[in-house]
Amino acid sequence: MKNISPKHVGILLGVAYGVIIRVIWELDQLNGFGGLVTISFMFIVPFVIGFIRIYFEYKVKDELTAGEMTVIAWQPIFVFLLASIVTLLEGSICVLIALPAFMFFSSLGGLTAGYGLKYFKNKQGTLSCVALIPFIIAPVEINYLQLSNIYTIENTIIIDASPSQVWNELGNVNHIDKDELPFSFTQLMGVPAPVSAKMSGADVGSVRTSTWEKGVKFNEVITEWSINQKMSYRFEIEPDIIPDTSLDKHVKLGGDYFSPLTGFYKINHLGNGKSELTLSTTVQDNTNFGVYSRIWGEFIFRDFHTSLLKLMKARAEV
Repeated sequence: MKNISPKHVGILLGVAYGVIIRVIWELDQLNGFGGLVTISFMFIVPFVIGFIRIYFEYKVKDELTAGEMTVIAWQPIFVFLLASIVTLLEGSICVLIALPAFMFFSSLGGLTAGYGLKYFKNKQGTLSCVALIPFIIAPVEINYLQLSNIYTIENTIIIDASPSQVWNELGNVNHIDKDELPFSFTQLMGVPAPVSAKMSGADVGSVRTSTWEKGVKFNEVITEWSINQKMSYRFEIEPDIIPDTSLDKHVKLGGDYFSPLTGFYKINHLGNGKSELTLSTTVQDNTNFGVYSRIWGEFIFRDFHTSLLKLMKARAEV
C-alpha cells in the first residue's frame, strides 16, 4: 500500500465505498436502514465518492482548480458503474439513468472536498464524518419520506389516412418486424421492443394482450371503446411473470417503484384524408427522486410513444 499513489487510493476507496453500500443495502435484513432506490443512494453516495477522490488528490496537489475538482471526481464513479454492469449488480437501463445524477453529485462532493480542505485547517475526522452521511439519512428517508407521483405523457402524430384506417391498426397489432420501428433511445438503453398485441374482443371489458421482446407480456383492459374515435384502457401487469432479465428489477413494469396505470389512443379527424392520433399514458412513480425521476420517465415514454405512433402511421398509410 505504501507504493500506491494517493490518487489511486482515492479511486479504489471511492469504488469500494460504492460497491459495499450497493451490496449491503440490497440485503433484505437491512430494508429499514438503507435502499438503492433512495435519495441517499442516488444522490448522497456519489457525493461521498467524489469527496473521497478529491480528498486524496489534495494530498499530492493542494492547488486544484474548480474544473479539476469537478472532472477528477468522476473517475471512481465511472469505475464503480462499470463494475456494477460487469458483475451484473445493475443492468444498462439503471446505469444510464443513474449516470447524470452520479456525475453531478460526485462533482459537488469533489468541490466540497477541495474547497473545504483548502479553507479549513482542522481536517481530522472529516472523511469519516462525510462517509457516514448516507447511513444517517437513509433510515430517516426510508421510514418517514414516501413520495409518490402520478403524471401523464401524451404524444400526437398526423397521419395521411382516415380515422377508420387508423382505427384498424390500434386494437390488434400484427407481428412487428424490427425494421418497422424507427431508431429510439429506449432501444439503445436496452428496453425491450413491442412485438404484437391481440384483442380478446371488441368492446369495453375486452383484454388487449401486449407482447414485447425478452418475454415481457401484460394486459390492457378496455375501459372505453368508441369506434374510429377512442380506445382507453387500464394496465394489468403481473411483475412476477416478467423475466428479471428483460428489464432491470428497479424499473420493472408494475414493480414497487414504477408502473403505468392507464392509457388511451384518440383519433381526431382533420379532414382532407388526414387524422391526428394521440397516445397517452398515465404513470405512477413511487421513487423519492422527484423531478429527476420525472424527467427520465417522461423522456423514456415520449421516446417510446414516438416509435409506436410512427409504426401506426406507416401501417395506416399503406
